[in-house]
Amino acid sequence: MNQVMPAKFGVGAPVRRKEDAPLIKGEGTYTGDVTPEGCLHAYVLRSAMAHARIKLDGLDEARAFPGVALVLTAADISDVKPMPTKAVMKQLDGTTHACPPQPVLCGDTVRYVGDAIAFIVACDVETAKSAAELIQVDYDPLAVTVGIEASLTPDAPLVWPEYGTNRAFVQGHGDADKCKAAFETAERIVSIKVINNRLVANYMEPRGCVAEYDAGADKFTLTAGTQGGHGMRGIICDDILGIPQDKLRIITPEVGGGFGTKMFTYREYPLCLTAAKRLGKPVKWIGERMEHFVTDAHGRDNVTTAELALDKDCRIIGLKIDVLASMGAYLHQFGPFIPFVGTSMSTGLYDIPALAVTATGVYENTVPTDAYRGAGRPEAAYLIERLIEKAGQETGLGSAEIRRRNFVKPDQMPYTTQTGRMYDTGDFSGHMDKAMEEADWAGFEARQKASAAEGKYRGIGMCCYIEACAFPGGEEATVELNDNGTVTLLIGTQTNGQGHATSYGQVIAEQFGVDLDKIEVIQGDTDRVRKGGGTGGSRSIPIGLPSVNEASKSLVKQIKDQAAEKLEVGADDLELIDGLVRVVGTDRQVSLAEVAASAPQKLFGREEVKQAEATYPNGTHIAEVEIDPETGDVEVLNYVIVDDFGVSVNPILLEGQVQGGTAQAISQALCERTVYDEEGQLLTASLLDYHLARAADLPDFNFQTRNVPSTTNAMGIKGAGEAGTIGGCASIMNAVQKALRDGAGVGHLDMPATPSRVWEAIQTAKA
Repeated sequence: MNQVMPAKFGVGAPVRRKEDAPLIKGEGTYTGDVTPEGCLHAYVLRSAMAHARIKLDGLDEARAFPGVALVLTAADISDVKPMPTKAVMKQLDGTTHACPPQPVLCGDTVRYVGDAIAFIVACDVETAKSAAELIQVDYDPLAVTVGIEASLTPDAPLVWPEYGTNRAFVQGHGDADKCKAAFETAERIVSIKVINNRLVANYMEPRGCVAEYDAGADKFTLTAGTQGGHGMRGIICDDILGIPQDKLRIITPEVGGGFGTKMFTYREYPLCLTAAKRLGKPVKWIGERMEHFVTDAHGRDNVTTAELALDKDCRIIGLKIDVLASMGAYLHQFGPFIPFVGTSMSTGLYDIPALAVTATGVYENTVPTDAYRGAGRPEAAYLIERLIEKAGQETGLGSAEIRRRNFVKPDQMPYTTQTGRMYDTGDFSGHMDKAMEEADWAGFEARQKASAAEGKYRGIGMCCYIEACAFPGGEEATVELNDNGTVTLLIGTQTNGQGHATSYGQVIAEQFGVDLDKIEVIQGDTDRVRKGGGTGGSRSIPIGLPSVNEASKSLVKQIKDQAAEKLEVGADDLELIDGLVRVVGTDRQVSLAEVAASAPQKLFGREEVKQAEATYPNGTHIAEVEIDPETGDVEVLNYVIVDDFGVSVNPILLEGQVQGGTAQAISQALCERTVYDEEGQLLTASLLDYHLARAADLPDFNFQTRNVPSTTNAMGIKGAGEAGTIGGCASIMNAVQKALRDGAGVGHLDMPATPSRVWEAIQTAKA
């Protein structure tokens, strides 16, 4: 007997986002829209130099400036502890690395342009800025180091002289002796060196926060755009301010993009909270776009060399990788974990029996780096797919055949890699073949000749990727029946625009037989939601949805048991549909509101479904590009994506996620370039200098799925939020590289393939 009605809103249905209407009409509430009565406004005075000892003068004048309420320096917040590094990793030698202190406000030394020096609170932002101009910062310049490889040279200036080196840590994976033996028997060795360029997140909504303090309750409230308030609350309370967690409530309203970078606790949050308590008034700080460039954690920034050992049949027998990963001036919140988790995916989709990876963190006088959409996995996929493409070229097998020979086969699964990753399901040749068919791979030569006839270079490239996401753990979900018959979900993930209310609502609607407008999803409030893991690593749907599903089932059972008493039937004879509990095959029924009213207490279901292993979405991206050798312009003509996401919850939302991630990858591959000069000044500190891809730069995407359900996840879901960024860069650059190699004999090009860099590579090759 079918007890529930999947109807039009169930899992797999292409439901349009219920969140969009208020946002399109401008009715959403973001952090910047929150201004409590009597609110004061804050400004941060930041370092203009990349490395210097500092002294401050003019503080009395700044404090006396009309409209100024408070000026804080390091000396004024001695009770506030430094910003913590939450990822302290074991090194190859078995030790744990040192973690230099990152003060909330710098006392005597600044280490990058943008380092925080003073915090000014005034009646409005302009007054705070005017007061900041009265503070004289006496800089005693220190030597600056910029550039990953340059920072490791023997004579490089030291960011932290007390450590005697700019090496922050040395991590690793694999078995060096086993790998060495494999290389000694290799028939052929293919090598490559690639740069993964530093990125600035540039979400639509810059960060901000509003801090309030209730003296009577001795309790703080922080309103901020986050990727999960519970983790942030723990860091602020336990690690920085030293207060009980129940003394801080974090509210997250609408969030205009996160991409990993809004996951972190930043200095402005404890500063605003401290100021709010001292002043007894709300304190608001809203970051500006240029501040974002010099304060929020940057992403990527690796220099990697790798070698691939092949036997006589061109099967991979060994892989050696050496990653140099910039950490910036400090070890940011999860910074040391990013190269570790990234290099754990070094083998990609391939059956590689021997592996040796080292990942060295490097200090330099720049903004710290941390997780950015994909967090290490895009870097890993980019490396192995550029390397495997080169192997296909050097062996003469070509792109597809070298991959096909070395893919992990379906009958090998579950397959454990040399880094301990366990791939549960997948058919890698299947999605590659389907993508090649969709892209008309076989017809490329004719299209390349047509482009050549018009003086253009044409290239095609693929990336076959796999990533780890939805890491082990769970997410508690509470589903409540309200007095009016509507349903409320409370869950500790955090939407940043992904459409959680729609996705979660689809599962609830399927269980309760109600429309989405009868379902409310509550996130972003640490007082209302008991606990939560936040959103990151594509975890919300794979981890959160099974808990929502089970909590919904639990509540449905309670509703049926309660309704069965009123209707004097067995619970198994009931179905939920259109807000009613009905005896199957009859017109006897009660409403959900009546059930709620008759229950002795509020009815709710609460479940936390946990999984023991990550999930592994995978797929193939194929890009086709055309290059104008006269200008260096790269045009993306065609883009095909065939992904394996296990189970698709909502095809519309899924495609939007994939397109957005792929757009970010194309932007990295072709446009984005973070440039520091030798003095540590950020030369690309605004959108006038830092080029993001625009809609006109992007192709129409041909997106399809070829799903094999996960056996790790309770609902077979693998996750999708980061997939586009992971598959995108290598497919674009492999296509660009082929176009330049065939057209002009260019041997190698690193990201970003900007017009000027492409043009210069062509001229150099011709010369």
